[in-house]
Amino acid sequence: MHRPRIGIPLSLDDRGRWRAERTYHYIDQSYADAIDRAGGAALHLPIQSDVPGLVDAIDGLLLPGGDDFPSETPLAPEIEAQLDLVPAAQLAFDRMLFEAACAKGLPVLGICYGMQLMAIAAGGQLDAHLPSQRPDAGPHKLAPDARHPISIVPGSRLAAIAGADSMPVNSLHHQGVRTPGRGQRVAARGSDGVIEAIEWIADDGAPFRLGVQWHPEKQRDAFSERLFA
Repeated sequence: MHRPRIGIPLSLDDRGRWRAERTYHYIDQSYADAIDRAGGAALHLPIQSDVPGLVDAIDGLLLPGGDDFPSETPLAPEIEAQLDLVPAAQLAFDRMLFEAACAKGLPVLGICYGMQLMAIAAGGQLDAHLPSQRPDAGPHKLAPDARHPISIVPGSRLAAIAGADSMPVNSLHHQGVRTPGRGQRVAARGSDGVIEAIEWIADDGAPFRLGVQWHPEKQRDAFSERLFA
């Protein structure tokens, strides 16, 4: 039986973080493991020129977590220094992949950085550093096993997957979506109002396009398994 081929772009280290004077692609194995458990075949996608050809070879796209986006508004110098910016080449590749996948009508799941990229690509806006731009927000960089609740919008695609209006999720980010992009709606928020999920406003027959701010690949629970399935 054909296992759906799910493309996952790799993260790029072009600054010698892994090993000096070398450029590496890398990814957390848990993304491929989650795809495998859900019945798919994970295909890792290094940066390359033939984006249309890559999209023709896959059945769906997973945009994983990654590095930081630059701030759209000036931040204090000490805050700017904390941003670990995504390499320009990776951001351009990821965005081309996403736009080509949408043009082909493929299902797309964005996780953390991936959700933020989905919002930006559609004209949305980010908070580049929640502690300084949203001082009313609670902590969003939690210990690996810690959880906080999210409220899920009734009638959303995410609500149909969750089968509930609230779920506990992990949290490993300091940036977030301030406003969704064109054609997108908020599907979940934290108790502090921070957007935790976005999805496309479309009819029931529209392609699956959903972004979540947490890391379901790190959560071995029924909700996360259904999300990947």
